[in-house]
Amino acid sequence: MKTTEANIDGIVGSTHNYAGLSYGNIASEKHAFSTSNPKLAALQGLEKMKFLHDLGIPQIIMPPQPRPALHILKSLGYDINNAPDELLAKVYSASAMWVANAATISPSVDTADGKVHITPANLVSKFHRFIEVPTTANYLKQIFPEFVHHEPLPAHLLYADEGAANHMRICNAHGETRTEIFVYGEKTNKFPARQTLLASQAIARLHKLNPAKTIFLKQNSAAIDAGVFHNDVIAMSNQNLLIYHEMAYYNELEEFSGTIKKLKILERELPLSEAVSTYFFNSQLVTLPSGKMVVIAPKECEESNNARNCFKKLVEEGHIETVYYLDVRESMKNGGGPACLRLRAPLRDDEFATVNRKFILNSEVFYLLCQWINQHYRDKIHPSDLRDPLLMRESQIALSELKTILEST
Repeated sequence: MKTTEANIDGIVGSTHNYAGLSYGNIASEKHAFSTSNPKLAALQGLEKMKFLHDLGIPQIIMPPQPRPALHILKSLGYDINNAPDELLAKVYSASAMWVANAATISPSVDTADGKVHITPANLVSKFHRFIEVPTTANYLKQIFPEFVHHEPLPAHLLYADEGAANHMRICNAHGETRTEIFVYGEKTNKFPARQTLLASQAIARLHKLNPAKTIFLKQNSAAIDAGVFHNDVIAMSNQNLLIYHEMAYYNELEEFSGTIKKLKILERELPLSEAVSTYFFNSQLVTLPSGKMVVIAPKECEESNNARNCFKKLVEEGHIETVYYLDVRESMKNGGGPACLRLRAPLRDDEFATVNRKFILNSEVFYLLCQWINQHYRDKIHPSDLRDPLLMRESQIALSELKTILEST
């Protein structure tokens, strides 16, 4: 039966701001305490979704989470008026927009019981992301009511799990001869690794994956210290094609044979620092209904001679058909490119038919969401604005009206 690879994309929340909460994420730290534009950020993300929808790639909507997370403040003995600045920034964070970290999804053709398995990431490495987990798990159950939903792994650094940002899947055009790849990190000199081998192995067991078709790759600690906080900052994959930087891993991918078509980008072609600053590998590599493979890349790649030349080479060699450069700068400034904004769900047609329809993007929903964003989102937020008592109320009203929109379509 035909397989459809849908994208679950997060709508940027109305409190999107640059508080610099993500140590090890160079873009996040670089733009800390600058002024964000939540309205533009949400529209850029939505326009990316519509662009892919128009190319024939199904798009599923992940709503923003309620912010501020008042229950977290209450659990710590604070309220919105007396919380310390750093804690206030964390409970106002809109980081759930990067749904590549929401979960790991294994399609039914990969699992021993023939069911789709979903494990929400525990996100224990960062407090502002850890508090997203219960709502994310609830959203995923609403979107995919018929699938197997596991509990997040134990909330301990031994089992630190950051979802599909450290997970890749290799298959042929028909979804056959599947291989799932989990990428983990260990001790570094500067920045912390965010995915552990124990976590990756646990998810593989929970998802009932075939050990003979499951690979665990260790990140190069030098890459992590250069700002490669997730694998999707240094590698991208689609079907049987895997594109990665030569400094990505400790164990050479050449040792893995089979169906994987491996393309190594060399340091002299694209320096690691430039790969990180342009988010070259955080592009979306997708297959269109026609069977052609294309790339959705951030504008920053178009403005880089090295990144642009690497893509040009991939086109000339016939690996991809073309590259589309899209503007998601508001997300990029906080450390997330096109691929960070989406979670893949490879589903058979009959499985896709079970997806809760109210979360599926179409032209009507796109139009209503654009109206909703323009009505409810600010075009400027500085971290100091989190003290504005009106911001909380604005966020609550916006989310309530979004629920009405999704319920009515």
